[in-house]
Amino acid sequence: MTQHIGIVGCSAEGASLCYQTICVEGAKFLGPHAHPEVSMHTPSLSDYMEHIYRNDWRSVGEVMLASAHKLAKIGADFLVCPDNTIHQALPFIEGRSPLPWLHIAECVAEEAVQRGFRRIGITGTRWLTDSEVYPEKLSARGLVYVRPTTEERDEIARIIMEELVYGVFKPEAVATFQRVMQRMKDEEGCDAVVLGCTEIPLIMNDANSPLPTLDSTRLLARAALRRATQKN
Repeated sequence: MTQHIGIVGCSAEGASLCYQTICVEGAKFLGPHAHPEVSMHTPSLSDYMEHIYRNDWRSVGEVMLASAHKLAKIGADFLVCPDNTIHQALPFIEGRSPLPWLHIAECVAEEAVQRGFRRIGITGTRWLTDSEVYPEKLSARGLVYVRPTTEERDEIARIIMEELVYGVFKPEAVATFQRVMQRMKDEEGCDAVVLGCTEIPLIMNDANSPLPTLDSTRLLARAALRRATQKN
């Protein structure tokens, strides 16, 4: 018996990629066309953004918790959230959650350790790159982290919130990420970069990045698959 995966969705493009990865890569664990049962609840993104714009992370957590309760009621066994930014609200509600959660940054940190990386660049929304979501989890594994500059954070955030979450993928956005990653490599000594917004893997990957990438969306999905298919 496999476990039922519950996805707490936030932005559509990242949540869709996580869902698709679970369904497609489930075959590696369970055989042709097979994957664990998976359910997703996604409130309106504006329900999150009205709190995020006010830096009210406790209220962000309450929106996450509402999804958690709905997923628990339909039989989910554990939860994942394919949104890096709102993970900073998880500590406010994890103790009241009806189900356990996998933490996206822990999945990334584990992969970085396994691949032998030591100095990790962080990309993502301004809220994420200003936060301790990745610094905390990377530091706990003995890894060094590098944040983008202020100007880089602003432009990356604009691309994410004005383009990627709407499914708009421009060559200029790819070029911006490449410049940031190249600077992190050349000036900061990074040996890998976190794609720390779940939409970034839709335009950046190992083929077009100056640094090896840590794809947070797919790493979370694969961690969910391992958990859902582990032997009791």
